[in-house]
Amino acid sequence: MSYTIGPSEVVDYPAERLRDFYSYGFEYIDNRLFCVSAERLLGTRAAQEYVAIAKERFTELGWAGDGEIELLWLPSFVFPSSSDVPPTGVVLWHVKQSDDGISYLLSPVELPFEAF
Repeated sequence: MSYTIGPSEVVDYPAERLRDFYSYGFEYIDNRLFCVSAERLLGTRAAQEYVAIAKERFTELGWAGDGEIELLWLPSFVFPSSSDVPPTGVVLWHVKQSDDGISYLLSPVELPFEAF
């Protein structure tokens, strides 16, 4: 598979940094065809630490613990031009709760919408 940037450039921060990410709840992200598992991108061993911290953060938001934690890419053009988003876009940590369909998000940048 050919990439314009490598997987190590997508998540280019230590797992601990997830503790400082902006957090959101959102109804509803129903198209998950463009989400990828953290394990697929980072490898199973490396993903474990990130996923553990993401689980903690999502639980603080009210996540019931069900659903698969994934990565969701947003291209830079979806953000206002005045934002400080890199040209490679932003990867969000995402989980969609199975029982009610609510999505929880962690983002390294402030997103241009309000959480519910």
